[in-house]
Amino acid sequence: MSADKSLTPLWQPSPERLAALRLTAFMGAAAAQWGRQFAGYGELHAWSVDQPEEFWRSLWDFTGVIGERGERVLLDGDKMPGARWFPEAQLNFAENLLRSRADTDALIFQGEDKVKRRLSHAELYLRVAQFAAALTALGVGRGDRVAAYLPNLPEAIIAMLAAASIGAIYTSASPDFGVQGVLDRFGQVEPKLLIAADGYYYNGRTIDSLDKVAAVAAQLPSLERVVIVPYVQAAPDVASIGKAQLLADFLAPYRAVEDIAFARLPFAHPLYIMYSSGTTGVPKCIVHCAGGALLQHLKEQQLHCDIRPGDRLFYFTTCGWMMWNWLASGLASGATLLLYDGSPFLGRGTILFDLADDQGMTHFGTSAKFIDAIAKINLAPARTHQLEKLRVMLSTGSPLVPEAFDYVYRAVKQDLQLASISGGTDIVSCFVLGNPLAPVWRGEIQCAALGMAVAVFDEDGRPIAGEKGELVCTRPFPSMPIGFWNDADGQKYHAAYFARFANIWCHGDFAEVTEHGGFIIYGRSDATLNPGGVRIGTAEIYRQVEKLPEVVESIVIGQNWPPESSNDVRVVLFVKLADDLKLDDELIARIKQVIRDNATSRHVPAKVLQVGDIPRTKSGKIVELAVRKVVHGEAVKNAEALANPEALEHFRARPELKA
Repeated sequence: MSADKSLTPLWQPSPERLAALRLTAFMGAAAAQWGRQFAGYGELHAWSVDQPEEFWRSLWDFTGVIGERGERVLLDGDKMPGARWFPEAQLNFAENLLRSRADTDALIFQGEDKVKRRLSHAELYLRVAQFAAALTALGVGRGDRVAAYLPNLPEAIIAMLAAASIGAIYTSASPDFGVQGVLDRFGQVEPKLLIAADGYYYNGRTIDSLDKVAAVAAQLPSLERVVIVPYVQAAPDVASIGKAQLLADFLAPYRAVEDIAFARLPFAHPLYIMYSSGTTGVPKCIVHCAGGALLQHLKEQQLHCDIRPGDRLFYFTTCGWMMWNWLASGLASGATLLLYDGSPFLGRGTILFDLADDQGMTHFGTSAKFIDAIAKINLAPARTHQLEKLRVMLSTGSPLVPEAFDYVYRAVKQDLQLASISGGTDIVSCFVLGNPLAPVWRGEIQCAALGMAVAVFDEDGRPIAGEKGELVCTRPFPSMPIGFWNDADGQKYHAAYFARFANIWCHGDFAEVTEHGGFIIYGRSDATLNPGGVRIGTAEIYRQVEKLPEVVESIVIGQNWPPESSNDVRVVLFVKLADDLKLDDELIARIKQVIRDNATSRHVPAKVLQVGDIPRTKSGKIVELAVRKVVHGEAVKNAEALANPEALEHFRARPELKA
C-alpha cells in the first residue's frame, strides 16, 4: 500500500473472481439478449436506468422469477409516484423463496450460546404449509395483516412466508420494543393474528416477554388469535393472554398438510408493512409490494453481493429492522440463512466470528457501529479465526468511516469485498451499495445500484459531484412504496419524499459523488448542522472524535444560539467516554484539535459535554433529532421507539448549555 491511501484501492477482485461473478454472467446474458456491449459497470448502469424496460425484464429472466411476467414492464414511467411496474404479472413472493424442497440447510439459528437449530428446505416448506393452513382456517386472507413480535427465530421466517403464500400482509417488531412502541405500530394496521415469543436472551440474561405480549394483545381489538412460540421456556403458561395458543396447538390440526397452494397475485400486491423510526412522532406505516421487494433483493443479492446457491448469508439484525426482510430474501437465491439472536458482543466480541467459522459464512452483514465497536477493543479476527469462506462483508445503519475500512482490511480479512451499503426502510433496499467488479476505495460506497438513477443535488436541484448535497433518485424503481397505510389521498407519502423536488425522490441523506463514481454519506439531511449558514454532515465530526481511544461514542447537534434566535446555531458535541473516565479541559482541547486538524474550524464544537449514554433506535442508529428536541425543551413524541429512552435524560436542562 502506498503512503497515500487515497491513491491505492484497499481491495480489487482477482481475474478468477471476476470470471465467476453472477454480475459478469448477467452482463453477458443481457448483452446477448439486447444486442448490446457493456465495457464496464458504468455502461451497464447507464443502460439500466436509461432502458428500464430492458433491464428489469432481463433481471426477471436471469434470476428465474417464478410467475407470469406479462409483456409490459413499465407504465407511466415518467411519474414519481405513479409509475406501474409489470402491470400484467402474477407471482407469489413465498413461492419464489420456497423453490427448493431439498434436505439441505435452509435456516441455521443460534440464540446467543444457548440454543442452536437447523431447518432443511424440506422442513421449512412443510412448516410454512402448516402455518398457512392454520391461517386460512382462522379466516386470514388476502390483504389481512399478520403481526410478529418475535426475536430473530426461524418462526419469524415461517410466519412471513405463510402470510405471503396466501396474500396476507406481514408486519413485525422486535421483542425489545415496549408495549406502547408496539401499539404505535400494530395499532395502526389492525392485525388479525399476533405471533410472539415467551421471551428472549440478551447478553447472557433471560428476558420474559409474556407480560408485554399480554398488554399488547389486550389493546389490539382486531386480533382473532395470539400464537406463542416457546423459546426461553419449554411450556410457557399463556392462560393470562386472551385468545392465546401455543404454536404447537395452533398447528396441531394441520400436521398432515404437505403442500402450499400459493396465491399468484399482481406484482403490486402488498407484502410488508414497515415502519419509520417514529422518534419524532407516531411511525409512518410504509407499504411495500411483493414484486418490488423480490426483484430488488434478487438484484442486490445476486448482482451486487454475488450470492449464489449454497452460500451462507448472515446479517446481524432484529425483526424490527429492514435488514431482516432483506436477509429473508436470500432464500430466493439459494442461500442458507444464518440467523443469530442476542448480543453480538458475547465471547468478548467474537461470537459472530465464531459463527462465521463454524458455519462457513460467505457473507457477513453488520452495522457500522459494530465495526467501530470491535475496532475500539482491538479485536483481530484475522489472527483468531480462519474466515476461510468469507467473501463479502456488508455494513449499513450509519456511515462507515475511512478508518473502519482500514480496520477491516487490517484486522478482519484482506481478500474481502467490503461493501458499505445505504438505502432504508423507505425502499426496503439500497440506493448505493457494493460492486463486485470494482475496487474498494477507502471511505467510499462503491456505486449506485443498477436500475437506480441516483444523483446528488444542490439546493437548487442541480446535479453535482465532488460536493455535498441531497441524495436523490430521478427515475422510478420497483421497490418504491405503494403508499402509506391510512393515507388514502397519498399526501403523507408525497410529503415524505417528493415535496422537495418535483417528480424526484429526495431521500433525506447528505451525500457526495466521488471521483471514482462512488458515494460518501455524511448523515441525515434533517440532522445536518448549519453553523453560520455552512452545512456540515454529522458523520464528519463523529469520524474525528471517535478516533480518540477515550471516546466510546458521540452525538452532535446544532443548538439555537443565541437562544432567543433561531437564525443561527452553535455546534454542541456530547461524548460517552470509556469506563471511569471524566471529561476534563485537556481532553476537550484534544477533541477540538483533532476536529480542527482533520475537518475545518467550522466543525469544531462550541461546547463538549460528557453523557452517560447516547439514545438510539432499536436498529442502533443514534437519534440527533430527539436529542436536539430535549436540549431545546421540546417534547419527544415517541420515546418508546428508542432502545434506551432513559438516555434522553442525560441531555435535559444542562446548565452548561445556557451560556
